[in-house]
Order: sequence, then structure tokens, then C-alpha cells
Amino acid sequence: MEKKIIATTNAPGAIGPYSQGISTGELVFTSGQLPINPADGQIVADDIKKATAQSLENVKAILEEAGTDLSKVIKTTVFLKDLADFAPMNEVYGTYFTENCPARSCFQVAKLPMDALVEIEVIAVK
Repeated sequence: MEKKIIATTNAPGAIGPYSQGISTGELVFTSGQLPINPADGQIVADDIKKATAQSLENVKAILEEAGTDLSKVIKTTVFLKDLADFAPMNEVYGTYFTENCPARSCFQVAKLPMDALVEIEVIAVK
């Protein structure tokens, strides 16, 4: 299978040696998306709901560049700075995945890049 790099200016550029996403066969894998606004490069660091929405908007942009969308997501992984933010994160997350929801894992981690509140990665089908 061929590996295709996915890159879009509608999501933040990689801050290290990785790709925004990879497409291979019928699958698309996104790198973890921090809540960075691609228009100004600023991170949403003060509100978990806004941060979750921005991370998911970034995921959405990468998926669209790859020719798919959020309805085709089969697995998500959510990394939280503080598991106490689970309920408000989940509230926003639920507005992006309303039916036929993907499998999901959610973890509290010791630290995220740029001291982010959340990071979200997904696997989707085309």
C-alpha cells in the first residue's frame, strides 16, 4: 500500500518531525491535534470546551484534505491534561460525533506539548 502525506493550511502545521496525517489504503490517521488556531497560531489554553472544539476542527480539516470526514472516524484517542475536564470535553465531543460514534480511549497525561489542555487523534476510513 502507498503512504500519502496529508497536509493542509486549515490545520496547524506540525511542530516537529511528523505529518498532520497519513493516508494508506482506505485508512486515514491523523497526528494528535492540539487546540491551535491555524489562522493565528495561538493555542486555546483557558477553556476546555473551546480547546476541544478547536482540536476537533483541526482534525476535521485534515480529514477533509484526505477526502473523508468526521462521520467516517472509527477510532479516537483523547489526551487530557486533567481528567476533571472529561465531562465538559465530552459535551463538546458529542456535538461532533452524534450517531454511529467511533470507538474511543481517553487518558489523563502528565503533560501535553505547549501545555495544552487536550490533544485528539483519530483513525478514519475513506
